[in-house]
Amino acid sequence: MIRVLVADDHGIVREGLKQILARSGDLTVAGEAANGNEVLKLVREKEWDVLVTDMSMPGRNGIELIKLVKETCPKLPVLVLSMYGEEQYAVRAIRAGASGYLNKESASDQLVAAIRKIAGGGIHVSAAVAEALFHNVRGGDTGAPHEQLSDREFQVLQLIAGGKSVADIAAALSLSPKTVSTHKTRILDKMHMSNQAELIRYAIEHRLVDAAPDTAGC
Repeated sequence: MIRVLVADDHGIVREGLKQILARSGDLTVAGEAANGNEVLKLVREKEWDVLVTDMSMPGRNGIELIKLVKETCPKLPVLVLSMYGEEQYAVRAIRAGASGYLNKESASDQLVAAIRKIAGGGIHVSAAVAEALFHNVRGGDTGAPHEQLSDREFQVLQLIAGGKSVADIAAALSLSPKTVSTHKTRILDKMHMSNQAELIRYAIEHRLVDAAPDTAGC
């Protein structure tokens, strides 16, 4: 039996995943987590065959969570199950250590096969993601400005676009406000933008955040 740890901050999603996996015969949801901190606690305490995790949860989340999980348990396969399209996050997730990426809209059709595949040491990505990874390894340019950002800069961009102030971002990421401001400056420079309003508009247009922030700032 393949023991799966499911992480999602929505109980109804976790319940749906349990029902899907229960019908497989060889997969079982042996643990659940509602946020990134719970994921890390469970990964440290018990052994799992696969972690299925959302990209956006309270506390530790996204690329940072994947990296921390792989540091804690390098052999644990991670399957990202996200509402975001592959073009937004898949390549970064794979580079961070994930073994697969699924959009939630296609999860019911592909989830069981994807879990079985990565539990056996394989990877699960679409042809488009495989091609993007190939170009990434070859040093090719995807053409998307946000792909030029480091993982930390990308994280700061998301928080800026989510309406967070420099002080809020500093507290959330355990950084100094000066460091966050430096990241912000580098983000603007790399993306060839002149102000925060442009960053927010870009992030919303490219679906890098859940929704528009309360304030745009400048």
